[in-house]
Amino acid sequence: MVSVRLENIVKKFGNFTALDNVNLEIKDREFMALLGPSGSGKSTLLYTIAGIYKPTSGKVYFDDRDVTELPPKDRNVGLVFQNWALYPHMTVYKNIAFPLELRKVPREEIDKKVREVARMLHIDKLLDRYPWQLSGGQQQRVAIARALVKEPDVLLLDEPLSNLDALLRLEVRAELKRLQKELGITAVYVTHDQAEALAMADRIAVIKEGRILQVGTPDEVYYKPKYKFVGGFLGNPPMNFLEAKVEDGKLVITEESSIPIPRQYRGIIEKTGVKEVYIGFRPHDAEVEKGISQGIVGEVYSFEPLGREQIVTISINNSIVKVFAPEGEHFNFGEKVTIKVKEDLLVLFDKKTEKALEFLAE
Repeated sequence: MVSVRLENIVKKFGNFTALDNVNLEIKDREFMALLGPSGSGKSTLLYTIAGIYKPTSGKVYFDDRDVTELPPKDRNVGLVFQNWALYPHMTVYKNIAFPLELRKVPREEIDKKVREVARMLHIDKLLDRYPWQLSGGQQQRVAIARALVKEPDVLLLDEPLSNLDALLRLEVRAELKRLQKELGITAVYVTHDQAEALAMADRIAVIKEGRILQVGTPDEVYYKPKYKFVGGFLGNPPMNFLEAKVEDGKLVITEESSIPIPRQYRGIIEKTGVKEVYIGFRPHDAEVEKGISQGIVGEVYSFEPLGREQIVTISINNSIVKVFAPEGEHFNFGEKVTIKVKEDLLVLFDKKTEKALEFLAE
């Protein structure tokens, strides 16, 4: 298998810059997720790795081999599309075998490989059927089998599960992750679904407007977001944000709400002289107490029971935050509550740059 290295990749379509100086290293046998909203450039980046798009400038390396000018057929990549792209007039067997037939692989070897990969994906009993006779999940498995049968160096997946229903998505997600590890393939997975990225990837590259904002393990991007955008894009519900002013050792949110500057940020704030910040915290890293006390004071806006727990939505000075609370606790619309956040789990962002304070020096 191979590692993939992207150096200073710029891709322009006319006056529009789809990728803006992207640098990324994907390790050998790693499962890398490219995560971002629609139009962020993640599919363009995938197709640049595949060779479908040629970068306007920059280099693509597989290991230490420069493949920037190589067409897709010479890169030995397997590509799985969102819409499956199966040949309707061919059986499942023929669809899977097609890439090997193009390579003029001997018939016996084709048969062996097709049956092997079909068994692996639990579609070995469907080989005589046509795509229109299959469910969405089965069609997607055929598309994955077709990409795997040629034993690619790099497996590229462009939102492959987005057309499946929620339960099937979970099933195929687990299968894909297992397969990737079993086969030891370097995989690059495009998704706008943060839950998918967190569940499957070894590392995640978060992309916005053609730029990579952060690359890290699921834990790193979730708990230590480098930018406010990253914190707000990951998590369900996502990270909460409140504007605050730095005054006399405190973070002042409203007249009745202030919290001490967390210990881990005192030195950074002194050094950088930041005066306005966003306070970021995850819904499960805070507790709601009834009444007004020391902490972040607000009013109950709504509450949503979720079985074992409930999400309480609280209005604070025209901002809305969400906090988890135990299922048995009862709240009334409009009642005053105080949010207590665990100090060591707060993340502070500079209001001007929206960058996390601990990364400001970079």
